[in-house]
Amino acid sequence: MNYQKLDAALATALNDLQDSEEPSLAVFIHTEAILDSAATAVLASLGVSGVTSGKDVFTATLSANAISHLSEQPWVKYLKRSQQLRLVNKRIGTGRLGV
Repeated sequence: MNYQKLDAALATALNDLQDSEEPSLAVFIHTEAILDSAATAVLASLGVSGVTSGKDVFTATLSANAISHLSEQPWVKYLKRSQQLRLVNKRIGTGRLGV
């Protein structure tokens, strides 16, 4: 595995996984803009949808083994963990501002 292509959150999550075969990590895959047919075939075989040449960012839920395989590909720039965002339901007080 090429850890230089992984962000810190993804590297940490990989260390905490129990099953390296189960697709359980949502990731952003940043690639070269022009992908050859072999690269698109690799992405498609991993279940990445919407793989077209000219596109350079893909999302997928992958296993640790798949992430390791992708990190070794020369056309992959880096892999970043996708984390679910939560809405903040907090009202900001509109107190009086005065002198």
